[in-house]
Amino acid sequence: MVRVEPIANSAWAEARWLVIAPHPDDETLGAGALIATQAAAGRLAAVVFLTDGAASHTHPDAASRERLIALRRDEARQALSVLCDRAPPEILFLDWPDAQTDAVDERVMRRDAGRLVDLCDARGVTAMAVTALHEPHCDHAAAARLARAVAVAAVRPPVLFEYLVWATTPPPGARLAIRTEAVPPARRTRALDQHRSQLTDLMGPGFRLDTARRDMPATDDLYLVESMDAS
Repeated sequence: MVRVEPIANSAWAEARWLVIAPHPDDETLGAGALIATQAAAGRLAAVVFLTDGAASHTHPDAASRERLIALRRDEARQALSVLCDRAPPEILFLDWPDAQTDAVDERVMRRDAGRLVDLCDARGVTAMAVTALHEPHCDHAAAARLARAVAVAAVRPPVLFEYLVWATTPPPGARLAIRTEAVPPARRTRALDQHRSQLTDLMGPGFRLDTARRDMPATDDLYLVESMDAS
């Protein structure tokens, strides 16, 4: 049984947050309320996107792939501008290959964990939110492993929380979750609408986000990670 506490009544009411999203659109689907409320409070340090997002569509050539990567970056910036009321936080794109994160070299993991440790130190990050390790997508699990590497490597480790995008059950072993303050669902929907490449035929045949996902909750539940086991 997971105990759920309002974030305002929790030990992390004044935390400074780093949010890690596997792909552009996951930030809105899984952590949109966290991003919006913490940005409004001046406690959102940065949002990091793990992959380049290029695998949502097939590509006849390299130029097509690069166009989608550039478009998804722009969509991410626009979505964050909506969530953060036109004042988006620092954004970092790590550009891991979408849907191929299992093949990423361990040296790349260490390098980017080091970059995020430096970002946490520079921005005073005390809490991280990332997709859950048990999420049924390799990139979502890879983001969770990267966050664990950051927490292990940091001199002042941020507390780690997981959020859900595709999983339908809490992380195994989770005992405590904090619930964000509410945001208007319409604002979150407007942010998701910025991801046109995932919602329309803008880039031709490819992934289409189920329209049912537009009905997002006003709050996010963030599950406290108490073990850094990355298996």
